[in-house]
Parts: sequence; structure tokens; C-alpha cells
Amino acid sequence: MNQNQNQQSGKIGNQETQVPKTPQMNERDFVNDLLATEKYMTDAYCTAMNEMSHESLYKDIQSIFNETQDCQRHLYNLMFKNGWYKVEAEQAQKMQQTHQQFSGYAQQQSPYGGLMQ
Repeated sequence: MNQNQNQQSGKIGNQETQVPKTPQMNERDFVNDLLATEKYMTDAYCTAMNEMSHESLYKDIQSIFNETQDCQRHLYNLMFKNGWYKVEAEQAQKMQQTHQQFSGYAQQQSPYGGLMQ
């Protein structure tokens, strides 16, 4: 299935690069495992930064976080390019409705009384 056919079916992605289907891990399995690990690590670094009071240590962890996030994005792009990661298209009207719903909620909950736009 090419990218146009994917888009017509609601999926956005590229043609899948075929890999051997054997009990051993293949290239897709390794990249998928790395991506899952990088996602876990970025979550953990984010939590650490939220709870860190030492400024110098915070900056060091922030630097590592940024490198990890860049690596995660690179792996995502690699999987998407090879057709191993697909996303679903959403209708523009539904996205607009959701945006309006949460924008209104955010304004109602703002301690600044809607001053922040």
C-alpha cells in the first residue's frame, strides 16, 4: 500500500520495508525496542527535571534529556520512513472542535481570568 492509499484509508505512512519474519529479532524489532526505550527515558528525565532543585544538576539532566529526545525523534522518523510506524488521519472539523473545547476549558481554569491567550 503506498502513501496515497494509506491516506485514503485514514492511515498516514510509507510503504513498509519488509524484514524477515523469524523468531530472531530483525531490524524493525531492534529499532522498535530502541524507540520504546528512548520514550521511557525521556519520560523519566522529564520527571527528574520536574523534581530537581539543584540548578547545575538540572541543567546537566536537561542536556541529556534533549539528546535523548532528539534520538527518540530520529528513531521515530526512521520507523516512519520504513513504513513501520503509521498514524491515523483526523478530520479537520473534529480537530477544530477539540481545540475549541479545550481552549474554553483552559480559559475557564486559568488563574488569570482568561488574560492568557
